[in-house]
Amino acid sequence: MRIRNNPKALDIIKEHDEKVIFRPEKYKGNWKKYFIKEDGYNPNTPIHVELGMGRGKFISTKGLLYKDINFIGIDLRHEIILSALEKILEKDTHNVLLLPYNILDIEDAFEASEIDTFYINFCDPWPKVRHSKRRLTHKLFLEKYRTLLKNNGRIEFKTDSRELFDFSINEFKESGFEILDITYDLHGGDYPENITTEYEEKFIKKGIKINRLEAVKK
Repeated sequence: MRIRNNPKALDIIKEHDEKVIFRPEKYKGNWKKYFIKEDGYNPNTPIHVELGMGRGKFISTKGLLYKDINFIGIDLRHEIILSALEKILEKDTHNVLLLPYNILDIEDAFEASEIDTFYINFCDPWPKVRHSKRRLTHKLFLEKYRTLLKNNGRIEFKTDSRELFDFSINEFKESGFEILDITYDLHGGDYPENITTEYEEKFIKKGIKINRLEAVKK
């Protein structure tokens, strides 16, 4: 599901610097203070981060449904940031921030043990073996996420690729995560709180089974 290049995307998202953060390094370790609510700063409010956002449906819906959680969406493409921005502005969602940022540098944007949950939804499977280190569930990435997660912090992972899923299971285990929930047919089971992404809805219509797991830092 491609998003077309939009030469105006960068200029548009720059107009919303209260929602789109171009220099996240400035807030490393202080993201909770950035999410100041009208009733004051709550240091116990969890932070959930989506790594790659599709068209922004997942994180904008999450922000709307779960007001007691702060959400941050990360993607490198300005067109994707714009798509997500339009959704959170339309829904008047106050607990979602967007980062046009390279996930490779994620440890520069967050402090150790600052994140409660990461979401990885339908990332590029990079099917060729020589490209495996580019997969967002490769242990080189998982080690970074693990550092940034609190103890008992989670990663929720969904993909249509069984090959990537099996690869990821091994990577999670080798990276010090415990897998608590795993399914090879998400929509054939009982997951009432599942929020679909644009990619997910496309796969469902084609009859493609969705793989999902939750991994916990121990």
